[in-house]
Amino acid sequence: MALMDFIKKQFIDILQWTEDGDGTLAWRFPMAEMEIQNGASLTVRDSQMALFVNEGTVADAFGPGMYKLTTQTLPVLTYLKNWDKLFESPFKSDVYFFSTRTQLDQKWGTPNPITIRDKEFGIVRMRAFGIYSYHLTDPKAFYQKISGTRDVYSREELEGQLRNTIVAGMTDLFGEAGGSFVDMAANQDEFGQAMMHKMQPMFAEYGLSLDTLVVQNVSLPEELQKILDQKIGMNMIGDMQRFTQYQVANSIPDAAKNEGGLAAMGVGLGAGVGFGQVVGQAMGAAMQPGGAAPVAAAMSADEVVATLEKLHGLVEKGILSQAEFDAKKAELLKKLS
Repeated sequence: MALMDFIKKQFIDILQWTEDGDGTLAWRFPMAEMEIQNGASLTVRDSQMALFVNEGTVADAFGPGMYKLTTQTLPVLTYLKNWDKLFESPFKSDVYFFSTRTQLDQKWGTPNPITIRDKEFGIVRMRAFGIYSYHLTDPKAFYQKISGTRDVYSREELEGQLRNTIVAGMTDLFGEAGGSFVDMAANQDEFGQAMMHKMQPMFAEYGLSLDTLVVQNVSLPEELQKILDQKIGMNMIGDMQRFTQYQVANSIPDAAKNEGGLAAMGVGLGAGVGFGQVVGQAMGAAMQPGGAAPVAAAMSADEVVATLEKLHGLVEKGILSQAEFDAKKAELLKKLS
């Protein structure tokens, strides 16, 4: 009977894993009731590693190559099974294969804005996203902390853990640096390198090596971004008088296109209103007695716009030429400088 049981057993001569390219990181060789024979062959392909686990205890690890399984090639397993000099064949052991290929173009990002303390804006909420790549380097650590006794462990199952780890590290890094959002946005490469340096030990704890980490974008929520844009615009403007002049000059073409703009107001003017009368009214308050130079800021932006609207109406009536209007417009705009 014992002989028949021995004959019925299935023995494993070759242990190998042909990856199917579906993002599998760890795969357990299907043992079922099969046992491994003395002298069986273990094939570990490039970008793979193999790990023997005996009754829950991690034993021998193998890198790429072809191995004949003996007491010499399985020293830890030999010790765990109390083999003396002879390899007891057949034997049972869990065998796991791991993919060490670089996992490219992995996405990370903040699913919701994170709250940080900014040295310029105070408390702000920020978003960020980018890509990273990694590969498995330590099958023992990965088995003990991540994949465990699963038959298959995929890259997608690990994605959420790694992404959240990166976001948490970024939040800590920003708090430690005490910088500003503007500085970070302007130096994304440097910030990415700092993040990568901080995250590498965390990845190593899982048996992984973080190869690259890129910050592609940092931004504020829409309402805060509008405030930042206004601040940037004010800094660029600097001189508010020049900004007002710029606004007035740009508003005239738009107003002329509208029914209720410059043209409509011009229709209401009497045909007998002369050029000198309109200009006199416009310039009276802007000039000092005796023909002195205009007083700075003597005319408000509203007054200038109103005067230009009237002058444009004269152009529409044919009383004033376009060249005269352009000359007078330039003169009026100078009153704002």
